[in-house]
Amino acid sequence: MKKISILILFFIIISISAQKKQPNVVFILADDLGWSDVTLYGKTKLYETPNLERLAARGITYTRAYAASPLCSPTRASILTGQTPARTGITAPTAHLGKVKLKASLNRGTGPANKAIILESVTRLDTKLPTLGKQFKNAGYQTAHFGKWHLGSDPYSPLQHGFDIDIPHWPGPGPAGSFVAPWRYKNFKEKIAKEHIEDRMADEAVSWLQKIDKTKPFFMNYWQFSVHAPFDAKETLKKYYSTKVDLSDAQHSATYAAMVHSMDDAIGRLLDELDRLNLSENTIIVFTSDNGGNMYNAVTDILPNGEKYLASPTSNRPLRGGKATMFEGGVRVPTIISYPKITKPGTTNDALIQSTDFYPTLLNLANLKVPKNYALDGLDISETLKGKNIKRDGIFTYFPHQPGVPDWLPTSISVHSGDWKLIRLFYQGKNFKHDYLLYNLKWDISEHNNLAKTYPKKVVELDKLIEKHIKDTKAIVPIPNPKFDPTKYKPENVGKQIGGLKGKKIEIN
Repeated sequence: MKKISILILFFIIISISAQKKQPNVVFILADDLGWSDVTLYGKTKLYETPNLERLAARGITYTRAYAASPLCSPTRASILTGQTPARTGITAPTAHLGKVKLKASLNRGTGPANKAIILESVTRLDTKLPTLGKQFKNAGYQTAHFGKWHLGSDPYSPLQHGFDIDIPHWPGPGPAGSFVAPWRYKNFKEKIAKEHIEDRMADEAVSWLQKIDKTKPFFMNYWQFSVHAPFDAKETLKKYYSTKVDLSDAQHSATYAAMVHSMDDAIGRLLDELDRLNLSENTIIVFTSDNGGNMYNAVTDILPNGEKYLASPTSNRPLRGGKATMFEGGVRVPTIISYPKITKPGTTNDALIQSTDFYPTLLNLANLKVPKNYALDGLDISETLKGKNIKRDGIFTYFPHQPGVPDWLPTSISVHSGDWKLIRLFYQGKNFKHDYLLYNLKWDISEHNNLAKTYPKKVVELDKLIEKHIKDTKAIVPIPNPKFDPTKYKPENVGKQIGGLKGKKIEIN
């Protein structure tokens, strides 16, 4: 009997030891944070992100990381599923709307000024999908989601996608009402006057870390509300950044700078607590953004002398465009991965990666298997954590919509392959043939020179990759618009913001 007890104890010890070997995961997702909005790439003089620098010093900073979409919900779905918007059908951020739609379709109401029929997006993340939350929960992980979701309310909330808790359990496209209390969440109230939602989310996440069973691994989604609209921030931070503003610099919104600051502070809180609890060495931390920076709203700021001025939230220069565009400013995002057991601290990697890659990579690092017969678009990028590159044909961005923001394009799909990027504009050419934009990003990171006519063979080569992706994903794609009226067609308006900076706010969630 004594031998049996010792044997049982032995297996318990082995079991606990095995659990400790499984890494914890903290997935930090910023909202609308552009590639040039952080100090990691040396493109900003105004914003301060010391805690991101601190995280980068522990891991790898990716210089060519991309969101799967220039808008938030499609990218969020790609992270949780490893599938591109072409496959999930989630191509627009419509999950906060009342209509439940689980299959993409053509919008037959597309107007006669359009050559192509636009798509109607899926509006909820289907609970049949084996999302990351589910995979980790099924493997015995403790799971939690903090912050923005925007993939559907109950019964499509984080609680139905594998997360034990969801705070503040909010389905909206941004914070409820404002960043600074009073808020308008249904069952979640501020604890102090003028409490900042990012501070509170950090408090909630830290509290959860303190309470969980430290003998079991955990998976935390820390999906920040920052730096999405509405544009407001702590008054002390706004005043501080107003003293740093240079109106000749493209980035000159003190409010937006203050929002970036609060975002970075929250990340620092998480890093501090992981260190204090001695969890950092066995924790994978991913930081990325769901799309590029917002360039089309208007923010009213105040200089130290009391003078008011109107500014766009940010600029993604030297990248072209921003959120809701197919250009680099809309999809290239800041990204860091830290895993002390593998990553070489303070290094960079120029491997071409996308948000779809996190799904297979995190499962592999946790020694978990991808579900059988499950279609994946992402690649396991574990080798890049060791400083190596990966081989891939390309990454794809599918955006069959055309919101009227600066640098907008008609319904399109793109492929990045090596240094090349091809954008297919559905049916925009003569006689409803596709039109193309071709850029070499090594020569032309700002996408000023369309090389489609100069390198026609490269266009054909890359377009074959696009066509293969469309077929592989069984994507619903635009078709020629039978109602097209050439007298109403105004190609000269492509790329021009509707209303202008001082005009009506454009609602792109």
